Amino acid sequence: MNHLLALPRPAIFGHRGASAHAPENTLAAFRLAHSQGAEGIEFDVRLTGDGQVAVIHDDSVGRTTDGAGRVSRLPLAALREFDAGAWCDPAFAGERIPTLEEVLEMAGDDLILNIELKPAPGGRRALAAAVAARVRRHARQAQVLLSSFDRQALALARRALPETATGVLAMPGAAGGWARWRYAGRGPHRTLHLHHSDVSPRLLRRAHRAGQALFAYTVNAPEDLRRLFALGVDGIFTDDPALAGRVRRGEGA
Repeated sequence: MNHLLALPRPAIFGHRGASAHAPENTLAAFRLAHSQGAEGIEFDVRLTGDGQVAVIHDDSVGRTTDGAGRVSRLPLAALREFDAGAWCDPAFAGERIPTLEEVLEMAGDDLILNIELKPAPGGRRALAAAVAARVRRHARQAQVLLSSFDRQALALARRALPETATGVLAMPGAAGGWARWRYAGRGPHRTLHLHHSDVSPRLLRRAHRAGQALFAYTVNAPEDLRRLFALGVDGIFTDDPALAGRVRRGEGA
């Protein structure tokens, strides 16, 4: 059975881990999100220059490490030399860009892993194949949710890993209008991921009638959390799982 079916409603996903308190997309951030009570973690993957799967959001390393260069042009060994933690807080100095395999090995059986695919131009098929191979190798098919703004990459991932759930991401506002109405309650995807400002009762009803879960991103303000929980969303992505947990329990935020 896919672990998504067993999630509490609303589920809390640490967006790039507990990235309000730890360097995003690092093992430290993922462990912290889990310790704060998140049911899942969301993170981004890209192919390195030598075909490895690195966990990093941007196409270049400059914002979140002390290095420089494009992920797709650097071998994993070079990426691993960069410090991915000190920019956030000196306490995290020495954190490295993790690989997908490290995250799959770290995660216990009780944590959903939302892997967002970030393909480089021309690299969709290679990324989908590499992610599928690693998920299958670690027997995490039922524990993984594959998502992307890139619908072609997501289709390739579904073909490479048909037993694993997929979720389509829609851009905020007008840019995501077509995707919201095309995929809400339709299509092959188990989940629909919308910017929190675009979630409406109508879209939620439409998704639920089709048995589709609706997740909202990236929700950090207590008032937004309360509104979405009251609407009945199935889950939220947040930089602060501890805060979201307090709001879900009805405690003061």
